[in-house]
Amino acid sequence: MADSQNESTNAAQFVTVDIYDQTYRLRGQDPAYIQHLAEVVDTKMRTVAAQGKSVDSLRVAVLAALNIADELSALEQRYNALAGTTKENLRNRASKLNGLLDAVLMEDRKIS
Repeated sequence: MADSQNESTNAAQFVTVDIYDQTYRLRGQDPAYIQHLAEVVDTKMRTVAAQGKSVDSLRVAVLAALNIADELSALEQRYNALAGTTKENLRNRASKLNGLLDAVLMEDRKIS
């Protein structure tokens, strides 16, 4: 019984979304998340269309996709820089702690 409940909970559901005045019927496990993504794409397409002269929806979609890809790339670069900084900080701290431990052990040997 529990297995069938998990399957129905994890089963893909259909959700209808509107993106740039087009309706799409999509399937996924989280309709709210799919709706959110559709809203992001719709907003980006409308922003791109408002800045340009083109009304060709394919051209607007490609430009919106390029904008989204640029944002993703910038976030990935920021993440990698932060992750690298964190790893470097941890290495430095571990090295300092190792040095302190060595110093304490040397003092302990001198006292003994």
